[in-house]
Amino acid sequence: MIEAGPPMVASSPRSTNRRGPVPRPAGRDCRPGKAAGRFPAWLGCVVGALVVGAVSAARAEPPVVDPGLGAAAVRVREFVCPRGHPTPSCHASTIVETAGFGLVAAWFGGTDEGEADVGIWLSRLGPLGWSAPEEVIDGVQPDGSRHPCWNPVLFQSPGGPLILYAKVGPSPRDWWGVVRESSDGGRTWGALRRLGEGIIGPVKNKPLALGAGVVIAGSSSEDDGWKVHFERSTDGGRTFTRGAAVNDGRMVMAIQPSLLVLGGDRLLALGRTRSGKLFEVESADAGLTWQPLALGWAPNPNAGTDAVTLADGRHLLVSNPVEQGRTPLVVAESRDGRTWRDVVALETFPGEYSYPAIIQAADGRVHVTYTFLREAIVHVVIDPAALAPR
Repeated sequence: MIEAGPPMVASSPRSTNRRGPVPRPAGRDCRPGKAAGRFPAWLGCVVGALVVGAVSAARAEPPVVDPGLGAAAVRVREFVCPRGHPTPSCHASTIVETAGFGLVAAWFGGTDEGEADVGIWLSRLGPLGWSAPEEVIDGVQPDGSRHPCWNPVLFQSPGGPLILYAKVGPSPRDWWGVVRESSDGGRTWGALRRLGEGIIGPVKNKPLALGAGVVIAGSSSEDDGWKVHFERSTDGGRTFTRGAAVNDGRMVMAIQPSLLVLGGDRLLALGRTRSGKLFEVESADAGLTWQPLALGWAPNPNAGTDAVTLADGRHLLVSNPVEQGRTPLVVAESRDGRTWRDVVALETFPGEYSYPAIIQAADGRVHVTYTFLREAIVHVVIDPAALAPR
């Protein structure tokens, strides 16, 4: 089990105090660790529960949110790999459903964020659980020096390869975008190449395929304030052209957009800021032009988020819906992409639970991955049909 904190309590289906950790439902229980071979997965799970439970027990007050919110909709909750394996630290996961090869997840891992040994690691979900992680991008340069890697993003190009984007460089102020492609669901990879001068690619969250080879990537830069921009591809995500920034980088410091589909050619991007709220910016022409960026309603503690538009038109957002800290971690639902209600509480107790990724698979189920205490990546499967109605 990988729950954070003390035993779960029953939830009230009409409670307005709704953010908290989800009890692990029946399903796979840290099985990927058995494949990893470092130590039994159950050991990492037990140690994790004891450590976090001890921290939680030391708190003077109980959780201020409902620990059971959305538990009935959760089908699987598991580690992608055991805590601390294969690297002491990991962060910034991404997940994708491939064309015929199942689910693939990736993240950056190493000694600590920003250290030169941080690379991009990848695991595939099979019948026995998640495969042993493999390092697929290492940041080694032609002169033998090595830079840290950052923020991988997986994308299944429609009718094309599985694409892995990442950033390489000393820091987010001066990193650059790189990419590798796979034709077999991430088992083997082509040569690493740079995306192009000034091209970042999708900076944290998955791009959006619009058809006819057009792909829109939400991107951002941090070298002159925090600025959001969008990059457009006409070849299925293999190359991009960069658009103008939609904010000045100082009045509202914003990065890491997610893309929602509002209907027709209307798109909505939202993401992280330093202003205590998520930003919002809308396009009425499928991403060719964008309205001015503004602060939205949802809280944000300067932490990464992700969002997805479901096949039925609903939108789901995964975020830390507070103005400080990186707990709780919550899934929220919206009909318009602007006003949100909490529907699944993933984590509540002290620590960092952050930088989520969210997709909807072909079978309708929703998959979420996120950082667990900077030591592991968690995978959660949610049945959106089982979310509590309004």
